[in-house]
Amino acid sequence: MQTSLTPGHAPLAPSALAGRTALVTGAASGIGLACAEALAAAGAHVHVVDKTGDAAKSLAERIGGTAWVADLSVAEAVDSLPADADIVVNNAGLQHVAPVHEFPPDRFQLIHRVMVEAPFRILRRTLPGMYERGWGRVVNISSVHGLRASPYKSAYVSAKHALEGLSKVVALEAAPHGVTSNCVSPGYVRTPLVEDQIADQARSHGISEQEVVGRVLLERSALKSLIEPGDVAGAVLWLCGPGTAHITGSSLTMDGGWTAN
Repeated sequence: MQTSLTPGHAPLAPSALAGRTALVTGAASGIGLACAEALAAAGAHVHVVDKTGDAAKSLAERIGGTAWVADLSVAEAVDSLPADADIVVNNAGLQHVAPVHEFPPDRFQLIHRVMVEAPFRILRRTLPGMYERGWGRVVNISSVHGLRASPYKSAYVSAKHALEGLSKVVALEAAPHGVTSNCVSPGYVRTPLVEDQIADQARSHGISEQEVVGRVLLERSALKSLIEPGDVAGAVLWLCGPGTAHITGSSLTMDGGWTAN
């Protein structure tokens, strides 16, 4: 199911998630950082998971969370993460751009290990506790590329499509236990990953970064501006708050009208 419901912009009350524990991957920057801050502000204790140790530790200290330095491409590192989360935000990701016939197989495998296998391993360990407690929220940070394709992004697009499928399977299995599973699927968000792409595109096309945003990245979007990480975090927080217990198996699109075409 794909929905275009719009989450409220007001943050949850500071105690709305008191007593809950959240685990956020790729939490040291971009969307993950915004999600970690929003969940902590709503009262959750946040496990800050990132491979960048100093940034993860600094954020965890600032929001009163716990830092976990882990390379999500390594199965043993993923399996060492805590299993006590009531809320899981699978956010970590990476990108590589190349045509299929030139795409490095090891890079393809790496992207799928981080963006598909790691979420599976995390949920495999955290869902039993959610089932036992009778409450849980799984929010997978997908992408418009989990719903549509673009050339030269075979690994990223296929990984996001797989994440959407995993999210739906979890929604069906977890429904009897009070656990929901949804995707948030944004278009281009102002993150370090996207800003690097903008710089690369500007060099390769010989145009300004502003032209890259308007003419390349947002060509198919009705709204010609990048999404801010805080807006994505607002959607995540909304899915974890009151009044959303019957929203599961959905993909909440935040694509500026891209998929309306």
